[in-house]
Amino acid sequence: MTQIWDVVIIGGGLAGYVAANYLAKSDLSILILEKGNKVGGRAQTEKIRQDYFNLGPHALYKKGKAAVILEELDIKLEGGSPKLGGIVTQNSKEYLAPFNPWGVLTTSLLNWKERIEWMLIFSKIQQVDTQALADQTYQQWVEKAVRSINVQSLLYVIGRLSTYCHCPEKVSAKVVVTHIKTSLGGVLYLHDGWQTIIDQLHNKAVIAGVQIETHSTVKKVIPAEHRNFKVILSNNEEVFCKYVISTTGPLELSNLLGEIENVKANNIFSQLTPVKGASLDISLSQLPHPQKLFALDMNHSLYYSVHSNVASLSVNRKHCIVHVFKYYHPDDSIDSIKVRNELEQFLETIQPGWKDYCITSRFLPNITVNQRLPQVGHEKYFQRSETDIPGLYIAGDWASPHYILSEGAAYSGKQAAEEIIKKEKR
Repeated sequence: MTQIWDVVIIGGGLAGYVAANYLAKSDLSILILEKGNKVGGRAQTEKIRQDYFNLGPHALYKKGKAAVILEELDIKLEGGSPKLGGIVTQNSKEYLAPFNPWGVLTTSLLNWKERIEWMLIFSKIQQVDTQALADQTYQQWVEKAVRSINVQSLLYVIGRLSTYCHCPEKVSAKVVVTHIKTSLGGVLYLHDGWQTIIDQLHNKAVIAGVQIETHSTVKKVIPAEHRNFKVILSNNEEVFCKYVISTTGPLELSNLLGEIENVKANNIFSQLTPVKGASLDISLSQLPHPQKLFALDMNHSLYYSVHSNVASLSVNRKHCIVHVFKYYHPDDSIDSIKVRNELEQFLETIQPGWKDYCITSRFLPNITVNQRLPQVGHEKYFQRSETDIPGLYIAGDWASPHYILSEGAAYSGKQAAEEIIKKEKR
């Protein structure tokens, strides 16, 4: 690690590996520094006994940017797609979800006038120019788009489902509607979890000559006069490079840069709000009610889904892998005991008696789902991957003007790599 690298990538998650694989098509020398003992970031999958658990519920948009980019890199995406449907709960009552034609026609949640409004808004979403929504919040757009309180509530539910963002009064309508449009193309639950994506990206990067160092925590990034950048690790080892791609969170990047003046990382990045949630991930020997595979609560920002119904997520094919999730509002104070009880009670309403069949239970009370709540006005800060410091690039779920989650991570990783390659060709 004493050589001078062309590119040092901080973070071995989805964005870092996408960037590395695109850069590896050039003749650049590339080093990935990962602080953990395992690569993958939030795309890691943990195998507990016989079962594969992602870090909460993960779904890949079948027609999204991430899927296109991964396919460009020859990554095999194997899994299954859940059918549209399920139930929604409101005021402790269950209703057939109006997410497919049969649900729209038969649900008792909506009256006929609301059904028509619901169908019309979905048609509008499919045709809308999302760029025209950049200056308004999702709540402003919803309140203009539909009159019915029920239909508005359903739009908030769909917005949460597509983005994990539970803050319609602040979040960008452009970003939310963009993700809703993409989600209408269907999602994929991956066999054996998202680690399969990372493993393939890792193997291709290694074969292409990318060096990966785990247990390597970066302490400081310093622009150096002749060698461009000096990256100082926690053990005080120094790594020199021409370019840096940081896939850390915005606040962590701001800390790495320290007191460098006139850098937007020290004023904009440090002010960004993360998107958070809580997940109860469970393996059951069987479902008490096998027909109930998906549910959303309209009152309490709760999600339930049986991912193993369409994806292989256990060595034992009979095991059912269930995710119950709570979307946090940025202002929520998190009481982990209370939240766990809330998730378990929601699961009990959908699958009464589930505890009798529980094999494994894992509770994650405070997951950072995305490093940036995409608010109105953010777009202008992320048009380019290069920061105010020449040669320093950002990538990650927060670093795209148009997308968040895996969409943002993959898109920004590719964008950062392409900007560096373009600069090298000049």
